[in-house]
Amino acid sequence: MRKKSELPQKICPVCQRPFTWRKKWQRDWENIKYCSKRCAKKASTQLWSHD
Repeated sequence: MRKKSELPQKICPVCQRPFTWRKKWQRDWENIKYCSKRCAKKASTQLWSHD
């Protein structure tokens, strides 16, 4: 078992917070961009909004 501090991290482009690797993401870690479903949804709505 690894310590949490030893796990890979990324920065969420929406909230700018770091998030750590999770076991459920182990097969797809390279493609994970957002820390949560909430940030993913916010990102998709920002792409389609016409201000």
